Amino acid sequence: MQEKERIIQEDMEYIAKRVDRIRLAGSTVLVSGATGLIGKYLVRFLVQHCGCRVLAVVRDSKKARRAWEDLGSRVRYICSDITELGEEDLAGERADYMIHAASVTSSRDFSAHPVKVIYTSTEGTRRMLEIARKHSVKGFVYLSTMEVYGAPKTDEKIGEFHGTDLDTMAVRSSYPEGKRLCESMCAAYFSEFQVPVRVLRLTQTFGPGVEYHDSRVFAEFARCVTEGKDIVLHTAGETRRSYLYLADACTAILTVLTKGADGEAYNGANESTYCSIREMAELVAAGCAEGKICVHVEPDKERQKELGYAPVLKMNLDTAKLRRLGWRPETDLLTMYKRMIISMRNCGE
Repeated sequence: MQEKERIIQEDMEYIAKRVDRIRLAGSTVLVSGATGLIGKYLVRFLVQHCGCRVLAVVRDSKKARRAWEDLGSRVRYICSDITELGEEDLAGERADYMIHAASVTSSRDFSAHPVKVIYTSTEGTRRMLEIARKHSVKGFVYLSTMEVYGAPKTDEKIGEFHGTDLDTMAVRSSYPEGKRLCESMCAAYFSEFQVPVRVLRLTQTFGPGVEYHDSRVFAEFARCVTEGKDIVLHTAGETRRSYLYLADACTAILTVLTKGADGEAYNGANESTYCSIREMAELVAAGCAEGKICVHVEPDKERQKELGYAPVLKMNLDTAKLRRLGWRPETDLLTMYKRMIISMRNCGE
């Protein structure tokens, strides 16, 4: 067994020990964004460990079939852009649960294609909620983001009722403002149509399956380790946030799906990973590259603008509400990186 496959199998077993599989057993689950980082893990887990039938909304059916070729007929591929998904695409299938994970995730797109970002978020969510309403689903989880809180300036704990300082006239706000509107849409469907919607605001999540050339900073750090190159920060690295391992994100999603309260939002993060970008870079250089690479700070405002960097912030998420449901993240930041790096090194296998 290859190292990447071993890690994924271990993660599946890890998730299985921490979620209510009995409640999901034998159900049909509709998953959007199914070939995304989180979606791929969810589909595999639901089929292999819960005996579920999964309706996987994908844009590239060939890519999807490669990811789950061993799962057979338990996965049905719905090939559709999320903004065009309709009841007819389900061809008579009925969903018991729904997980809406489809979203634009490239920071570059937030600034370069803001109209597309907003439209994908809002129209895709409306279509998923309409299907949920017609199917009278038992549970619906919408994956939102920590970015709805804007750019906090202190290390104070941020609970679900924390306000925001988002500037609606800033182009990059297309992503968090689109997410905020989708959250409001979820609340509206719960209030008016009693759709059992729960919102999960995830921090930055990574693990096995991150694409090798992913443009996000955590992937850049992992590539530097793999290629033996020094880490170059294009900002002072002052932004502080917490992170979450992929398998822990899956347990959070499935916990909210089976135990969460309707019409409620939950923060998802591993609070013990809270650190600055600079501190994370130094951790990776020392812990994953054994000190063979260094960290350099070379601020580049043009590059920051080009890649759609978020403003300096301190996103110290409080996860007490989710933890009261019995959820606990257990994977530390260094382990997250080591497992992701093994996967990236074997990405061609």
